[in-house]
Amino acid sequence: MGNTQLANPAPLGLMGFGMTTILLNLHNLGLFPLDGVILAMGIFYGGMAQIFAGLLEFKKGNTFGLTAFTSYGSFWLTLVAILLMPKMGLTDAPSGQFLGVYLGLWGIFTLFMFFGTLQAARMLQFVFGSLTVLFALLAVGNIAGSEAIIHIAGWVGIICGASAFYLAMGEVLNEQFGRTVLPIGD
Repeated sequence: MGNTQLANPAPLGLMGFGMTTILLNLHNLGLFPLDGVILAMGIFYGGMAQIFAGLLEFKKGNTFGLTAFTSYGSFWLTLVAILLMPKMGLTDAPSGQFLGVYLGLWGIFTLFMFFGTLQAARMLQFVFGSLTVLFALLAVGNIAGSEAIIHIAGWVGIICGASAFYLAMGEVLNEQFGRTVLPIGD
């Protein structure tokens, strides 16, 4: 009989989210253009890898992980589509206000998901709490047309993405070494 223990798919999803979030928010800070690096990461790592992680969470019976990773994977795919479809002549570019509403809806979803982390590791709470703040700032910044607010969101996004990166590596290294290498607030 083979090994029936399933691997933890969360680090894959967290890294897909974390790295892509850092890159996009380096753009929000004005340090880099919104180019192929961010778009490719949005499709393949932020998008597809998170969806794969979510489907693997389904296999483990983790409704929260399924919902989080498949939703945020879909967020990245829709965001890339929103950015690329106008360039392909398939639709008009969205107004800043409507993009703000889109981001606001994701913020509301994230706030509810944050409540779902309250009995989980403290680091996961931080990821979802900072992501809620990030979406709120991006929504307000886009609705108001404020580069200053989007710039502040960029800093929050880098912190959020880095926290997901850290949590992913904590889960991998702690499991690999069978002890706490990176504390995650279990």
